[in-house]
Amino acid sequence: MDLRSVIRTIPDYPKPGIMFRDITTLLTDARGFRRAVDEMVQPLAGAKIDKVAGIEARGFILGGAIAHQLSVGFVPVRKKGKLPHKTISQSYELEYGVDEVEIHVDAVKKGDRILLVDDLIATGGTAEAAIKLIERAGGEVVLCSFVIDLPDLGGAEKLRKAGKHVSSLLAFEGE
Repeated sequence: MDLRSVIRTIPDYPKPGIMFRDITTLLTDARGFRRAVDEMVQPLAGAKIDKVAGIEARGFILGGAIAHQLSVGFVPVRKKGKLPHKTISQSYELEYGVDEVEIHVDAVKKGDRILLVDDLIATGGTAEAAIKLIERAGGEVVLCSFVIDLPDLGGAEKLRKAGKHVSSLLAFEGE
C-alpha cells in the first residue's frame, strides 16, 4: 500500500499557495493507519523508549497508538492553557507572532527516553519547542518521528543540525 494514496491534499488551505496534507483520510483507512503506526515503530526495534510525546492534535492520535504498541506511557504536548495541572511551557516563533506548548510538570522524569511524534514536520518550530520543553523537564528525545516531511521548509534538517534523529514515512518535495 502506498501511504500517499490515503493522504488527501487540499490546495490553497489555509491560505492561497499552501498544499495542505490532510492525514485524517489516513486515519480513517484501517490498513493505512496500521501501516503508518507499524512503520513509525519499526526504527525503534531494540531501542529503549520510556514514553511517547505527541504534539497536539494529530500527534495525540499517532502517539497514543505508538505508545500502546510499545507498551509505554504517553505525554501530551498541548497548546498553552489546555492542561489542567501545573505545567511548564516553551514559547516558539510563528510566521506572525509567538505561541507556546506545555506539558505537565510531572509528565517526564529525569532520564526518560522520549519518542516525539507528530503528523507532519514543516518549519520545525513546534517540534523544536517540544524538544526544548522535554529536555528542560529532564527527558532525552531519542527520535522525532513524523508521517510527512516537507523538506523544502527545512524543519527536519533544522532538528538534525541540532543533533536529533528524525524519521518520516513520506516526503512531499517542491510542493
